Amino acid sequence: MTMPLYASPEQLMRERSELARKGIARGRSVVVLKYAGGVLFVAENPSATLHKVSEIYDRIGFAAVGRYSEFENLRVAGIRHADLKGYQYDRRDVSARALANAYAATLGSIFTEQLKPFEVEVCVAEVGASAAEDQLYRLTYDGSIFDEPQYVVMGGQNEKIAAKLKETFEDGLDLQAALGVAVAALRTPIQPSTSSTSSAGSSSASSSASANGNGEADPIKLEVAVLDRDRPRRSFRRLTGTVLDSLLPVPDPQREEPEAKPDSE
Repeated sequence: MTMPLYASPEQLMRERSELARKGIARGRSVVVLKYAGGVLFVAENPSATLHKVSEIYDRIGFAAVGRYSEFENLRVAGIRHADLKGYQYDRRDVSARALANAYAATLGSIFTEQLKPFEVEVCVAEVGASAAEDQLYRLTYDGSIFDEPQYVVMGGQNEKIAAKLKETFEDGLDLQAALGVAVAALRTPIQPSTSSTSSAGSSSASSSASANGNGEADPIKLEVAVLDRDRPRRSFRRLTGTVLDSLLPVPDPQREEPEAKPDSE
């Protein structure tokens, strides 16, 4: 009689964690940060229809990275949860904290009870009547929940992007300045490839950045939305087309001059 293979609970948890982290690391990065007028979402997303940033309820937004089918199920479940609570009680009783707790319970039970965990990382944001009341919650694949005071970074290059935001983020930025800070942070992982003098090295670094889901951020690949504090009821608003173009920072042509000099000499 063949004995079944035994794996300790610790080993199972490590393997599930590794699987989930690898899936999330392949996702394109998302930055969510507070600004003077509310909450800003900036995601690298080449798709025009498969959104990574969405509205959940009147003043609550959602952003995620990882496996699309899994975080889309979470988004739909969150909308149903919020709608039901708002219908049974009052729309003012629906909060990001309650929704984040519900997501944490769901992700935690899936991580411990199912064979495969969700390969997702989620941010739930709520805009308040004042900047002090804005809320950002980050949820990981195992149901852990974190209350972030200023910004949330998710995706494959989150450490580099978070380090850049730590240097450049300031409280009270306006929308254009906040968008510039977020886009500059998203471009951080590919900066070494632009300064490389070797064409082969540049190509290798570029392909590596692309494999990690962090290509150069430009208007075509960006998905941008805000929770606007000044909107009366439904505060979620997408920024697209000419509105987005007018807010995006203009690339500095002087940054490319030092790279061209060695080739011309």
